[in-house]
Formats: sequence, structure tokens, C-alpha cells
Amino acid sequence: MADRLIDYSLRNGVAVLTLDSPHNRNALSTRLRGELRDLLLTVREDEAVRVVLLSHTGPVFCSGMDLKESRGGTADQQGVRELPELMELVASCPKPVVVRAAGPARAGGVGLLASADIVVAASTATFAFTEVRLGLVPAVISVPLLRRMAATAVSELLLTGETFGADRAAALGLVNSAVPEADLDEEVARYLDMLGRGAPGALTATKALLRETTARQVPADYPALLTLSAGHFAGPEGQEGMRAFAEKRPPAWVPTPTR
Repeated sequence: MADRLIDYSLRNGVAVLTLDSPHNRNALSTRLRGELRDLLLTVREDEAVRVVLLSHTGPVFCSGMDLKESRGGTADQQGVRELPELMELVASCPKPVVVRAAGPARAGGVGLLASADIVVAASTATFAFTEVRLGLVPAVISVPLLRRMAATAVSELLLTGETFGADRAAALGLVNSAVPEADLDEEVARYLDMLGRGAPGALTATKALLRETTARQVPADYPALLTLSAGHFAGPEGQEGMRAFAEKRPPAWVPTPTR
């Protein structure tokens, strides 16, 4: 379909899922979430798929939840409850999942990225957890972040909402490799080639082993985290933060500078 928000192709055992919604910076809209879920369910069962590559069109990898859709309505209508399933479909995929990030990732987009096995980013890409600045709580995305990064770094970045670059993301473990944009596709191809040399059954078993180990280290109580996250999305701070973002103004809790 020409109007799909995710392009799909399969070549030489590599299933490529390309986020193709540049008009809203590849935000996790209702349609995009649904298409991504369906494709992730498909590739995990397709024996022809050896490796999954998650890529994007446009200058932004993923800007997180679609805030235009998230203003107003209940937490269920805002789609907050669907994000953990998407992240778990990436994390639990029996095939290795590689992310190609040529541009920025924000909030839930970073959570999706962090759920993958290998992340290759352009050195110009940036990352940020902007939730607290919007009156929201980055509850569910804390799970994959704590699997990849030290708790002290996660604490700092979630509380401050600071934007950081690909080099720091690599140093913290969020990104596996940060390279100049001109070398990005070559670096992605290098990882795909290495993964393609692994035996399918051995790769699946190794992924399961690694998940069991990290699960013991980072307990994930998604129901409780969802309640926390959804409550703030639908609450007064979250709604004010998203209105302020849309109206390009500071939210009400930011002090007005005095002269």
C-alpha cells in the first residue's frame, strides 16, 4: 500500500522495517504503532528472516509518542499502553534486531531503540528523554534503558531531559557504534554481515540467555509502570505540557523570567 507508514523488504535474510512518516518526525502515531506491531509479529515467525533492521526515512529516527494524538482523551485512547508491547516485541524477537539511526530519537523513540540488540547511529544524531519537561513520566522506557545503561546515567538523563549526542550515547551503552553519517550504512552492513554468519538457532538461544540474565538484574513491572505513565499522560501536568509544546510556549510550571 502506497500510504503505509512503514516500508518492508526482505533481502538475503534481512528484514528491513523502515519508519516512513517524516511529516510528523516518525512519531509513534496510532497507525504507525499498529503497522509496526503487525510487522514485528510477522518477522519473528518468518523462517526466511535471519536478522531484522529497523531504519527510517527523513531526518529524525523517531520523535516518540504522537503528542497531537495524546492531547485529550483517556490514557487508553492516547495509546500509552501499547508502547510496552512494541518494546517487548523488539526485545523478545528471536532474531537479532539492529537499529539504524541517522537522526534524533526522543522519549519513546529512544525506548524503542534501546530495546534492540545493536544500535548504530550517525555521530550527528541526538537523544533526549523529554517527558518530565512535558509533565510526563518516562516510566515504561526506563526498563530497556536500565538493561543497557548504568542506573546513575539513566537517573541523570531522565530527570534533566538533557539532549546528548551519539558519542556520549555510545560511551553510556545506549548506542553500540557512533560513526560519521557518510559511514553509517557501511557500519550497519558490517554488523548485518557478522550477524548473518551466526547459526539461527544459536543466535535465538543466545538472545534468550541474555534476556534471562538481564531480567534477573532489572525487574520489569510493566502493569505498575503503565499505571504511572498513563496517569501522567491523562493528568493536568501532562495535558498542559503537551498543549505548551504544540503552542511553542513554556508550560505553566516554568517560572517567568524577571527583569
